[in-house]
Amino acid sequence: QRQLVESGGGLVQPGGSLRLSCAGSRSDFKAYHMGWYRQAPGNQRELVATISSNGNINNADSVKGRFTISRDNAKNTVYLQMNNLKPEDTAVYYCKVWRWDAEYWGQGTQVTVSS
Repeated sequence: QRQLVESGGGLVQPGGSLRLSCAGSRSDFKAYHMGWYRQAPGNQRELVATISSNGNINNADSVKGRFTISRDNAKNTVYLQMNNLKPEDTAVYYCKVWRWDAEYWGQGTQVTVSS
């Protein structure tokens, strides 16, 4: 059973916006940290943003002021609102949910920023 299901990727023009969602199947995900990572072709997977179980947020410098991570514990879901997208944001975006004894990854969703 897939633990995390992502949605919201697609093709967008530079300056546009997308909202990614990652829904978890476990009701105890509210106790987990959540985050988004991305991987562009030929590059290593990199952190985009994380939000802890108590709401503390960490953003990569490259997305500060443009991307916003949030979570809805009632829905076991983490979101990534992406504004002012740039071509260099093109990548496969993965959600990750983890705590000290377990981690889960989503299947990835493609985000392409191109005119």
